[in-house]
Amino acid sequence: MIKTGGQIVCDALIREGVEVVFGLPGGAILPLYSTLGSYPELRHVLVRHEEGASLAADGYARASGNVGVCMATSGPGATNLITGLATAMMDSAPVVAITGQVGRAAIGSDAFQETDITGATLPVTKHNYLVMDTRDLAATIKEAFHIARSGRPGPVLIDIPRDVQAGEIEFDEAEWDKPVSLRGYNPPTVAEESEV
Repeated sequence: MIKTGGQIVCDALIREGVEVVFGLPGGAILPLYSTLGSYPELRHVLVRHEEGASLAADGYARASGNVGVCMATSGPGATNLITGLATAMMDSAPVVAITGQVGRAAIGSDAFQETDITGATLPVTKHNYLVMDTRDLAATIKEAFHIARSGRPGPVLIDIPRDVQAGEIEFDEAEWDKPVSLRGYNPPTVAEESEV
């Protein structure tokens, strides 16, 4: 089945149990936002500033026990998420932030609103990703939610270039069934009460 990157992201969010997404649209994340409207299972809460999206995702995670999700565009949109991500990191709240990025060919060229958000968020996230291929989206999102929830919970950022969101691929539904396997990442599992 042919799917766009935006469709894969939305399908992955639903598979991870996401019901609410906090965000503010902008140029570099428009392909994902254009798709989001076709998924009534995902309720979008429009914020007035991206910092509010990350703080709302943090609060939602704490209040619901589920992973909070926020979205923002590249550049200042993405950097505005940092305060909420830092708060989630300090207080162990599982949050997944999805940011738009300039197209792959423009990365590293000081393009309009290009920011190295993966580099900028290293100190305030458990892990972050720059997804350079539409074929990697499903596995990346599954890994991100696994990392956000496991061990000491915390935020994970997924930066997706605009052309990766808009890219179309032949998608194999078996991708959803692949287990998460991360070399070097094996957080302790929850012990039985009698073992504590």
